Amino acid sequence: MTIDSFNFDGKKAIVRVDFNVPLDENGHITDDTRIRGALPTLNKILNDGGSLIIMSHMGKPKGKVNPKFSLSQIKGDVAKALGREVKFADDCAKAADAAKALKPGEVLLLENLRFYPEEE
Repeated sequence: MTIDSFNFDGKKAIVRVDFNVPLDENGHITDDTRIRGALPTLNKILNDGGSLIIMSHMGKPKGKVNPKFSLSQIKGDVAKALGREVKFADDCAKAADAAKALKPGEVLLLENLRFYPEEE
């Protein structure tokens, strides 16, 4: 089975992507190639009627919360690329309720996985 042959209608999918995109000194993305590269997979899930949970890392925060590496900085860019609102879970390990509440077509971006030492 391939992703193209699976129907995500009514399903929740958690997808690990590489959104470790370069940011300028103001937190703006300078190259969105990685986000654009993930769009076919993400849009397949959403277009089928599934809900989407996106997980990624950014930088090397060494297992500690560091706003410089927060994925909240790119939430708007991800929303723009997907053409829909993106919700944000500011603690990836405590996002179960937010994920459970997702309706078909909704998107949840989890905070940087590397804010936890286990992810290092």
